[in-house]
Amino acid sequence: MCGITGWVDYTRDLAQQRQVLGAMTDTLALRGPDASGSWQHRNALLGHRRLAIIDLSGGVQPMTYRFATGEEVALVYTGEVYNHHALRERLRQAGHVFKTRSDTEVVLHAYLEWGELCCDHLNGMFAFAVFDGRDGHFLLVRDRLGVKPLYYARHQQGLLFGSEIKAILAHPEVASTLDAVGLVDALSLSRGTTRTAFRGVSELPPGHRLSWRPQGQVKISRYWQLQRREHQDDLTTTVEHTRELLDNALGEQLHADVPVCSLLSGGLDSTLLTAMAQQRLVAEQGGAVNSFSVDFVGQAEQFQSDAFRPERDQPYALAAAQYIGSRHQTILIDNRELVSDPARLAVYRANDSAATFGDVDTSLYLLFKAIRAHSTVAISGEAADEVFGGYAWFRDPQAVAAARFPWLSRMQLLQPELINPEFNRACDFAQYQDSCYHQALDSVEHLSGDSPQERRMREICHMHLQRWLPILLDRKDRLSMAASLEVRVPFTDHSLVEYVYNVPWSIKGKDGEEKWLLKQAGADRVPPAVLQRRKSPYPTSANLAYERFLRERIRQLLKAPDRPVFLVIDHGRLAAELRQPEGYFNSQLRRNNLETALALDTWLREYRLTV
Repeated sequence: MCGITGWVDYTRDLAQQRQVLGAMTDTLALRGPDASGSWQHRNALLGHRRLAIIDLSGGVQPMTYRFATGEEVALVYTGEVYNHHALRERLRQAGHVFKTRSDTEVVLHAYLEWGELCCDHLNGMFAFAVFDGRDGHFLLVRDRLGVKPLYYARHQQGLLFGSEIKAILAHPEVASTLDAVGLVDALSLSRGTTRTAFRGVSELPPGHRLSWRPQGQVKISRYWQLQRREHQDDLTTTVEHTRELLDNALGEQLHADVPVCSLLSGGLDSTLLTAMAQQRLVAEQGGAVNSFSVDFVGQAEQFQSDAFRPERDQPYALAAAQYIGSRHQTILIDNRELVSDPARLAVYRANDSAATFGDVDTSLYLLFKAIRAHSTVAISGEAADEVFGGYAWFRDPQAVAAARFPWLSRMQLLQPELINPEFNRACDFAQYQDSCYHQALDSVEHLSGDSPQERRMREICHMHLQRWLPILLDRKDRLSMAASLEVRVPFTDHSLVEYVYNVPWSIKGKDGEEKWLLKQAGADRVPPAVLQRRKSPYPTSANLAYERFLRERIRQLLKAPDRPVFLVIDHGRLAAELRQPEGYFNSQLRRNNLETALALDTWLREYRLTV
């Protein structure tokens, strides 16, 4: 896992711009604390920060291949290609010679063999850039599900790119200017545009590549998408094949030259992956997997159950660890850590965005920091709910029938009534969400024999994979990389996703049971209590001191009505929020308004943006 950045311009000599590249690359130091590298061509500069995972001594980047004529092909790459062993052998048979054991070199030779079609052969999470000195071909590629981020911006006659937006903004000739459409997209949880909240900076969508050649136009093309296919396996075969695909995905993702651990919440997804990892490690190495969970000081006494978060994680995490036999540690977070300015600022800076899930983000970052003291790679159950239909709203008739994104029935960063009326007249949050929703519907394929229920559940599954999952993957990448920790997500394996996407809802959610298919595929590996447990999201602090902290910060913010944040959020309505009784904001859903107001204020000031 690393950070990549660079600058390509066919109209100017970039030889004297190494200092600019250095500034761009330095912004990604947390993504790659182990090494920094650069490569120079008269029309291209490539920068890299490395977090060493595979072939610690041999995977140095940028990586180049020099031809006898003296021309070079250079690559900067982040992520992991899990099928690199098989690809290396295939490329060897085609005549390629390798000098390292790294997956980076496999990606480079895959480009040499197949050109821009190389991405079709890669299985993993990745983002990379190639500059071909033979003809000036420049290529950007992002993995199928968007596990690894990648951004780009046109600059004069050239193009800038980076793993994070901050790398592009570090270019001295790039101004930090607000894009209102991108801001509305982030705050509305719609994912309806590739525009970001920074004008001129775009996100390369998952499953896409950008290709550019001298005297040519920048061409962006899709190389992968979810396709609707007839499911022909019977019930037993479906369960067996799902289990096999998950086994293969996890097996590939456990390989590393550094310690690998597991995130264990006590839910079905993380428990199943931890159990599978334990089985493999015991069989292959005779050891136990290290697992980690998070909890808050005083949570057992202060927690209050609700429909959104019915139970605490910790009792289930400890029971699962004991059942599995993992070496388990609970990372306890004190409220003083949760409200500390360094931790909160680290999250805001990592996100490059005003979108926040509040103390969920802060505690996740603190968890990753603590894990990094023990391990460099962690396995996560992220994406299982999107792939297998695990959220409660999948079984909520009102949410299913509503003409809007289902997650908005439970989760919004900013309630529409808190938006400044003038800003809303210009941007219209509700209309934007509605437009994005119908755009999402139009992209779903159906088969002629699909029943009305099957069509509707297919639409909902597609929206979760294409619109909701990228938000969660981006959060996990940003916060883990801010702690220099690589998080792998086996449930995003594209073969697994493709197969399960086409399994009928009558099997995925058989008899109305939450994630029935996944439960059947892993029933013998997890304790019965976990199989019977209701879905419960990542925990949040139940400490009233955290609510008091938010209230006090909002009071301070309201004393500065000329702040740019109040051009987006209505000052009077935010003040009215504080009239709610104490305890009202002890729920994540209710305090999102406060969290978003504080995040938006900090983001606008940190990036010197005006609305």
